[in-house]
Amino acid sequence: MTPPRSMHDTSATKLDASNLRIGIAVSRYHGEVTAALLKGATQSFRDVGGRDEAIETFDVPGTWELTAICRAMAMLESGEGRPTFDAIVALGCILTGETTHDQYIAQSVTQGLTAITIETGTPIAFGVLTCQTIEQARARAGLAARPGAHGGTANKGVEAMQAAIAAALAVRRIRERDRSVR
Repeated sequence: MTPPRSMHDTSATKLDASNLRIGIAVSRYHGEVTAALLKGATQSFRDVGGRDEAIETFDVPGTWELTAICRAMAMLESGEGRPTFDAIVALGCILTGETTHDQYIAQSVTQGLTAITIETGTPIAFGVLTCQTIEQARARAGLAARPGAHGGTANKGVEAMQAAIAAALAVRRIRERDRSVR
């Protein structure tokens, strides 16, 4: 498989979400921004064959709470003893304030989501914006006058969903290979 040409480019890899189940945890703090991230993520899932009934969204009060909700989602098991979700997308928005509070939240959430991924084996895509201004956040959510002007896609929700799908497919291939070796 050819690696993507850049950090934001997944066109070199064929994404197919038709057999995946994805969970999304979305912070409602900075709701205009996170709603746009959610819209981008869900449309991205559909664009690569994902079915509406294979995606489940959980509202979260703020970005801080993403860790607890994502862990609960990752621990859910289907009737077959497998994880309910092939991957999870965490969406939130943290803005720099007058104190260092934003840095503590961003670092804790990042470390928490990483720990959950390691603990459970369920990929969690990081769709949390860490911006200095609401204007920057709006641009990263595709709400700016010039979408994509920051150098990436116009919506971080799209990027996070693409990463979740790619990771879920990779984990599935690894697990299938492991079963075939035994």
